Amino acid sequence: QVQVVESGGGSVQAGGSLRLSCAVSGRTDRPVCMGWFRRAPGKERVGVADINTGGGSTHYTDSVKGRFTISQDNAKGTLYLQMNNLKPEDTAMYYCAAEFEKWRCEANVRLSGAYFTYWGQATQVTVSS
Repeated sequence: QVQVVESGGGSVQAGGSLRLSCAVSGRTDRPVCMGWFRRAPGKERVGVADINTGGGSTHYTDSVKGRFTISQDNAKGTLYLQMNNLKPEDTAMYYCAAEFEKWRCEANVRLSGAYFTYWGQATQVTVSS
């Protein structure tokens, strides 16, 4: 059974930084793509960043470009989201997602989240002004 587990959330003041981590277990092969998503209070879940784990190509939603960086440590099998210059509007539950099927990892649909099969339970990020 595949498990996706996020960690690293917390509370920071505006302008601060946090690094989220995501570990996937339960399969011997590596996910083809992974992503970070967030759900702010009263809003729908939206894509933040995604990565093709083989080629390393990434996508970011416009609001985090230049501030957030998605990366991976293949040796550890861990996905990261480095979040710098955090703003109150970044406050949300952050979800990690993983997908093992190549056809579900097409670049133009990854940030929609619609094709990811495995999801974590989320970690809370709170940014105060």
